[in-house]
Amino acid sequence: MTGPTGAAPIEVMVVDDSAVIRRFVTEVLTAEPDIVVNQTAQNGQLALARLEAHQPDVVILDIEMPVLDGLSTLEQLRKAWPDLPVVMFSTLTTRGASATLDALALGATDYVSKPSRLGDIETARAVVAAELVPVVRSCAAVRRSRLSYAKRTSAPAPTAPPVPARPLARPGRRSRAEVLVIASSTGGPHALGEVIPKLPATLPVPVLVVQHMPELFTELLADRLQARSALTVHHGADGMAVEPGNVYVAPGGKHLFVRRAGPLCVLGTNDDPPENSVRPAADVLFRSAAAHFGAGVVGLVLTGMGCDGLAGSRAIREAGGCVYVQDEASSVVWGMPGSVAKEGLAEAAIPLGEIAGVLTQQLQRASEVVA
Repeated sequence: MTGPTGAAPIEVMVVDDSAVIRRFVTEVLTAEPDIVVNQTAQNGQLALARLEAHQPDVVILDIEMPVLDGLSTLEQLRKAWPDLPVVMFSTLTTRGASATLDALALGATDYVSKPSRLGDIETARAVVAAELVPVVRSCAAVRRSRLSYAKRTSAPAPTAPPVPARPLARPGRRSRAEVLVIASSTGGPHALGEVIPKLPATLPVPVLVVQHMPELFTELLADRLQARSALTVHHGADGMAVEPGNVYVAPGGKHLFVRRAGPLCVLGTNDDPPENSVRPAADVLFRSAAAHFGAGVVGLVLTGMGCDGLAGSRAIREAGGCVYVQDEASSVVWGMPGSVAKEGLAEAAIPLGEIAGVLTQQLQRASEVVA
C-alpha cells in the first residue's frame, strides 16, 4: 500500500483506554489518504508488547489508563525506542495539562488536546483533524528523514553546518546587551527546561519567551521553570515591568510585545490575529524588541515546527542585534531554527546542552561593553 505520492503511508499506533476514543481517532486519521492506523491498544502494557512487531511511525498516547499509564509507558518506550515520535492525546484540564508537561519533559514529541465532548461529532472530528493530522505528518517526516540518513551512512542524524551569518546592520559596532528573546514550539518545553534553569541569577538582562501553547499550559510551564531556576520566572501579563534577572513567559492565546510606559519598559499583550497561524507569535515579540532595544537584542530560536521567528530574527539582525539557533541534531523539529539558519541570520547553530553557557558568556560580556 502506498500514499497518494507513491510513498509508504504513515503508520500510527493509537493507545487509549476508551474504545470510543480509539475508534474516533482511527476514523479521523484513516480519512487521510497517506495515514493508516496499524494497531491500537487499551493500555500501555499492551502497546509496549505490540511495538516490536508493528513498528509504527508515530504513537498517539493517552495519559490516564489502567494497568500502565501514559507517563510510565512513555518512560519505558523511550529506553527501547528513543527516536520514535510520541504524541500525547490528553484533556485540556489543569490535571491533564500538568501531566502533558510531565510527558514532554520525559521525551514526548508533541501533544494534542482531546475534545471536551463528542456530542457534536462532526465539529469534534474537524477540530481534532486540524490539530492532530499535521502533527502526525510532521513527526513522521522527521523520523523518516533521520532513518533514511542513518541507513545511507550508518551514522547519527546530521548536524547542519553553521550557516554564515549576515553582517550586522552596523558592522563592527558592539552594543550593550539589553534583552534576550526566545522562540520555541514543538519540543520547546523540554528545551526551555534545559536552557532557563542553567542561566545564572546574575544574568544582566531580562528574558522574554514565546512558547506555542494554550494559556493553561504556559502558566504551568512558567511555574515549573520558576521552581527550577535561579532567575525569577513570571507568566507574562500586560503592564508588567521588564527587569534584568527576570524571565517572562508569553501567556497562551495572546501576543506578547514590549512597550514604553514613561521611563519604564513594560510588557504588552493583545488579541491581534495570529501570525504564522499562532498566537503568541515569536515574530511579534522579536519585532517589538528590535524596535525598542535595537542592537541590544540577543535572540534565540529553539526547536519548533514552521517558521515563526524568521521575520522577527531578520528584524533583530537589521537593528544590529544577533540571533542564535538550536542545532538540528538536538532539535525535535528543525523547522523554526532551520529557517533562520538557512536564511543566514544565525550567529551559530548550538547543541541544546551548550546553549545556556554560550548565551551566559555572550550576555555577560556584551553587558560590559558600552555602545
